[in-house]
Amino acid sequence: MNAVILAVAVMLVLSLLRVNVVLALAVGALAGGLTGGLSINETIDAFTDGLGGGATIALSYALLGGFAVAISKTGIPEVLVRLILKVVGEGGEKERRGLAKALVILVLLLIAISSQNLIPIHIAFIPLLVPPILHVLNMLKIDRRLIACVLAFGLTAPYILLPVGFGLLFHEVLFNQMQLAGLTIDMADIPAAMAIPVGGMAVGLLVAIFISYRKPRDYADDAADTADGPEAKPVPARNILFTVLALAAALAAQISTDSMIMGALAGIAVLYVTGSVRWKEADELLNEGMKMMAFVGFVMIAANGFASVIQATGHVESLVKAASGLLGDHKGAAALIMLLVGLLVTMGIGSSFATIPIIAAIFVPLSIQFGFSTLAILSLIGTAGALGDAGSPASDSTLGPTAGLNADGQHNHIWDTCVPTFLHYNIPLILFGWIAAMIL
Repeated sequence: MNAVILAVAVMLVLSLLRVNVVLALAVGALAGGLTGGLSINETIDAFTDGLGGGATIALSYALLGGFAVAISKTGIPEVLVRLILKVVGEGGEKERRGLAKALVILVLLLIAISSQNLIPIHIAFIPLLVPPILHVLNMLKIDRRLIACVLAFGLTAPYILLPVGFGLLFHEVLFNQMQLAGLTIDMADIPAAMAIPVGGMAVGLLVAIFISYRKPRDYADDAADTADGPEAKPVPARNILFTVLALAAALAAQISTDSMIMGALAGIAVLYVTGSVRWKEADELLNEGMKMMAFVGFVMIAANGFASVIQATGHVESLVKAASGLLGDHKGAAALIMLLVGLLVTMGIGSSFATIPIIAAIFVPLSIQFGFSTLAILSLIGTAGALGDAGSPASDSTLGPTAGLNADGQHNHIWDTCVPTFLHYNIPLILFGWIAAMIL
């Protein structure tokens, strides 16, 4: 049994059975390591060695959680809610509710897309923006699975297609790894190669909006949410000003230092120095924020350990070789196998950026052997790397939306985020990625 298949299967089955994702990753890594010929001690050592790679991300998300809670204490979320409520209207007519629903979806989609390029803050906006509007989502009866799909699209499709912000990093990784594997490419060709697969994701988004999750879904409103309605006391203008300054400082610090940690620290510092949040509340706010994002951080740490074990087994290469040996000269089957291997790897480790280096060295010579064009190879490897990012229990593209949508405990990470995003994005990516490989 191949170690990659077993490890990912164990992790996914346990996750679907509602076992904690961190535990599922650890058990999956152990199963994969032992199957791959590693001893228990070697598996544990590989897992432990990989944990450090997720520490920076975990601390970043913890501090972002603290910043998000600090923002919530300034009263700005209430201002945002009141603005949306004005669009809905007190009467709540069906037409105005429909307009408000469309507006919420559009705004969240645009912000998520911008978080990858125009303002490269990735998932940092989610704990700041989503929890405060849960009351509005509840009032409009918007299915949170739809919002998870909207956010996941905005977090993944832009970097796959556009060479800007995080997209530039992804394209550089793809370019460099294919060069190392012996294939010279032009970075300018990557958007053209990825256009068809991203088109498949767009189809999945439209299906989610207009078919899968168009029906209303009821959620219970927390007392804290309903208390902050239009009749709540006004928010001081100084709070609005200083919160905008804090957000600007956080953005400037993150972009200039390329560190979410420094961005969060800068934002928190502005809020405390200006008195928007009282110093005596600092410890409580940070603890509350870290609790909110702790799940994301621990999963990212465990995912790095999982990836380390998978790489230590060397079974990704043996998986591809075993599959290619059965293919003969079936070009279409070869493309499908490569996409499925990419899906397996990324579903396990949760990072498309980390998947490309694992698969490129194997896929490039295999693709050349089957006679794929350069554009087709680009599309195959780019899609294989991106597959699973939307849908993996260990991906920040699913962990981020869950952290925001589950702020009141009514959104399950696996069944309400991972399963919907897997169905609406990974399946179209496989289909459209395969089509791109065959026609380019």
